[in-house]
Amino acid sequence: MATDPKAGQNKAPREEKERKRQTEKASKQEAKASKPKREKKSKKGRRRILPIWVRIIIVLLLSVVALVLGAMVGYGIIGDGKPTDALDWDTWQHIFDIVTKTE
Repeated sequence: MATDPKAGQNKAPREEKERKRQTEKASKQEAKASKPKREKKSKKGRRRILPIWVRIIIVLLLSVVALVLGAMVGYGIIGDGKPTDALDWDTWQHIFDIVTKTE
């Protein structure tokens, strides 16, 4: 029987490629095994007690209350006036006239 010398040469690269594939596959499997598995999260949304739009309204209202109280404290206690005078329109008109005074 005569053997073809080329047959042996073709077989070696195929075996080498197959070994490379197997080692790559094994390394990928090891990498997957070494990573911690994540728990699947449920897609159900978080139920909020107060919706976001209600929170925004509450923040705006608290800001207005803080502004009014700050004006009353500043005008009444620091400025030696009556705290309720800070809420009068005439007071704000007078302040506006002082700020925009033209000579």
